[in-house]
Amino acid sequence: MTTEGTVPGQTVAEPSSTAVRTALWRALHVQHDPAPPVFEDELGLRLAGPGSEWRRRPDMDPDDNPFARAAVITRARFAEDLITEQAGRGVDQYVVLGAGLDTFAQRRTDLTPALRVFEVDAPGPQLWKRRRLEELGFGASDRLVFVPFDLAAGGSWYDALVTAGFDPGRPAVVASLGVSTYLGKDAIVAMLRQGTALAPGSTLVTTFQLPLEMVEPGPRELRAAVEKAARASGTPFTGFFAPEEILALARDAGFRTAEHITAPELTARYFAGRSDGLRPSNAEELLVVTV
Repeated sequence: MTTEGTVPGQTVAEPSSTAVRTALWRALHVQHDPAPPVFEDELGLRLAGPGSEWRRRPDMDPDDNPFARAAVITRARFAEDLITEQAGRGVDQYVVLGAGLDTFAQRRTDLTPALRVFEVDAPGPQLWKRRRLEELGFGASDRLVFVPFDLAAGGSWYDALVTAGFDPGRPAVVASLGVSTYLGKDAIVAMLRQGTALAPGSTLVTTFQLPLEMVEPGPRELRAAVEKAARASGTPFTGFFAPEEILALARDAGFRTAEHITAPELTARYFAGRSDGLRPSNAEELLVVTV
């Protein structure tokens, strides 16, 4: 189970279990997997504050589902590489949809002076996170804007952004990582279509889950077990797309370009030559679209 955002319908003032697990998996990668890390983030661990015994959690067994851990760090690295590249071209707005315990604004102080970062998340978990950041000594900044909005509840994330001070006339990078897993197809299509209102020169990257029958053997069995556990905990996986299906949806929505980034491409980019064999599976892949 891998998401940066919130579970549909969640309104309580605490992070979702999936957001916490994602933060812990990022830290587990740094602490357990051989150097160099693909993505380095232990601040999310500090935010979550799980206690000293967190690595004893059953879902923190590093050998239990390495493909899911690899997916979490891969998508995070890809998004940060993308915003780094686009910031170098003058893009100065970065939107994180379903931010969860994302720590970009606190870690990437090399980029944030030139960027406004908009974190979109459900009101309860977002309130918890703001309080927790204050406890850790991260004060308010006009470069970080919190946008309370529940992606699972319908409505327009784009309108919420503009209301919060997002400049609709300037290009942006928008990242939606791990969120579509818990949204229905209609909500995912609506999320994509809203992105076409972004200014020309904008880029949106989103993860998507392949149908179980398209997942490679080995990871397929692990994904089936994760789906079963998710259903039992009340957070079922609900949005699945074949690559050609989500590409068609993006083109129909009106995006200028649409590109499917495959797991083998990501493995070659970020995991080549690793001694531990860590890599993402094709259970989750990336869609990158431009306006």
